[in-house]
Amino acid sequence: QVQLVESGGGLVQAGGSLRLSCAASGRTFTAVGWFRQAPGKGRDFVGFINWSGGRTDYSDSVKGRFTISRDNAKSTVYLQMNSLKPEDTAVYYCAAFTGGRPSNTHAYNYWGQGTQVTVSS
Repeated sequence: QVQLVESGGGLVQAGGSLRLSCAASGRTFTAVGWFRQAPGKGRDFVGFINWSGGRTDYSDSVKGRFTISRDNAKSTVYLQMNSLKPEDTAVYYCAAFTGGRPSNTHAYNYWGQGTQVTVSS
């Protein structure tokens, strides 16, 4: 059974940091993506990481502030978020990549339940 479980969300002041975790089980994935969805908005691409080589890519809105990493032994992907802004407030999801354009939600077929990140001003 494939399962992705996000954790680590919470409330933080602007300029602060949070680290989200995505624990994967049930299958080996080629890559894991992070997306976020603000209230009333669509699900937007944040970034992704390849399991094998650790290659990462990020949306322009988070470059220089967010870092994705993985611990292969723990089958866990992390999203380190620094210099958080109120506009980063959203539910954050991790997803298993299956093929296609990584920034497109259609490239992923397994999703976690999401974890809320709220950045106050």
